[in-house]
Amino acid sequence: MKKLNLIYLFAGLLFLVSSCEDDLNTVPLDDDASTAEDFFSQDNAYKSLLAGVYGNLSLTSAGGAFGSNIGGLDPGTSQYGRALMNLQTFTTDEAIWSYENDPGIAELQRTTWTPANVIIRGAFGRIMGSVAFANEFLRQSTEAKLNSRDISGEELQEMPTFRAEARLLRALSYYHMLDLFGKAHFITEEDPVGVFRNEEIVGVDLFNYIESELLEIIPDLKDARTNEYARADKAVAWMILAKLYLNAEVYIGEDRYADALEYSQNIIDAGYSLTPNYQDVFRGDNDVNGAQNEVIFPVPADGEFSQSFGPTTVMTNGAVGSIEQNGANLGVTEGGWGGAIRLSPQFVSLFQGAEFTNDARNGIISEDRPINITDVSNRDQGYILEKFTDLNTSDDPVDDNLTFSSVDFPMFRLADVYLMYAEAHLRGGGGSLTQATEYINLIRTRAHNGSTTWNISESDLTLDFIIDERARELYWESHRRQDLRRFGLFTGASYVWTLKGNSLSGIPIADYRGLFPIPSESLSANPNLTQNPGY
Repeated sequence: MKKLNLIYLFAGLLFLVSSCEDDLNTVPLDDDASTAEDFFSQDNAYKSLLAGVYGNLSLTSAGGAFGSNIGGLDPGTSQYGRALMNLQTFTTDEAIWSYENDPGIAELQRTTWTPANVIIRGAFGRIMGSVAFANEFLRQSTEAKLNSRDISGEELQEMPTFRAEARLLRALSYYHMLDLFGKAHFITEEDPVGVFRNEEIVGVDLFNYIESELLEIIPDLKDARTNEYARADKAVAWMILAKLYLNAEVYIGEDRYADALEYSQNIIDAGYSLTPNYQDVFRGDNDVNGAQNEVIFPVPADGEFSQSFGPTTVMTNGAVGSIEQNGANLGVTEGGWGGAIRLSPQFVSLFQGAEFTNDARNGIISEDRPINITDVSNRDQGYILEKFTDLNTSDDPVDDNLTFSSVDFPMFRLADVYLMYAEAHLRGGGGSLTQATEYINLIRTRAHNGSTTWNISESDLTLDFIIDERARELYWESHRRQDLRRFGLFTGASYVWTLKGNSLSGIPIADYRGLFPIPSESLSANPNLTQNPGY
């Protein structure tokens, strides 16, 4: 299934081959009319082109893991999923990267970043590049373009869905821009390539745009769980909306918890189910092993055919311990990346207690290791963790590649929706406490291999419980910074962790660090952008 999708993916990327360094423009197909006509004369040309827009979530170029189709960006720091991982995970208590000589990482995990940070630049460029690629698909699929190319039959019938998917991917990117940067340069398919509007879109205006786009395209998307694997459907749109509404107080100072609960319920009612074995969600065959019944929107990876330094490549190789040499458990070389990732003691504490001894989510390895890290460069200090593995459900390698991952990244999945429903209820969004508790206990029962011993009662379901349970269920899936921010724990003194504020014991950081700065290069390339306060 992955290989079939990749045929389209690579073909699409050949044409969506580059984005200018200002992050807002692609090289349009009409730059070479004969090449464009050759392309659109092929069967499934538009499906291939759309796959190129999807491909930006997985790859950094059509030429492999070591190239970048966005000028000025390093492929190792600008893959879409890795960009989310870098900013949502390594800026929190979930993981510590051992190699602080890697450009930009020390500033991120020590929460001392500046507008010159190359990893923030990579995230900004890749996300806005995704907007540009979606815009180009929409420019090439107007009614006038379709008529001029005599597009007909099934391809023409599918065009409203194709265009809705492209708009969804653009809305997804603008949602990530809102969450990470609080703003974006606003550009759509209506803007000529190379021409900037004299405006940026900020806060409530960006929120409203994302919301209106998603609500408008939902009728044209396929019903939940009816599209091809890894293509968006109504449930993906509902998920982005639910996330948008759950975080609305952070984004725009408005309570939208009732809406968050409503759209969470839409997803729950769509027929998804938890994968019986938690660990199967993060295996190399998670596109076929049953995890597809839980994962609402995966970002495909394939160690043979679509190599990238994306999040699952990092989380498999990086989880190999310097002492343990446990690469065989993770489907990579014995030594992996030599102890690249370790855990803060604050995160470890979330799994302490008898109830977590047999919790399937508890992949922490502690033997012969001190819990505290006093020297980040000493890879023998601090506990490590196994979660993503490039083995299949039979514990066999899924392919012969021992570096690049075949684990599809679960950007959105059902367990998160259950947790969102419960949180939205607790925050006044309606629904039922009994129902919320039942949803949480589905997660807890799965974590304990069917045992209900450690299920919770209605009185146990509090916001303090939710923030900790979200960490236990969703760690390393690029949610933690957003969650801590929503709970008022990311900045300030309410919660500190190792390296926060550039201190081994953790110290408060200023509130302005709730948003990342606009990269210096992006400000220089686009005079219509303004810097976030504090930077």
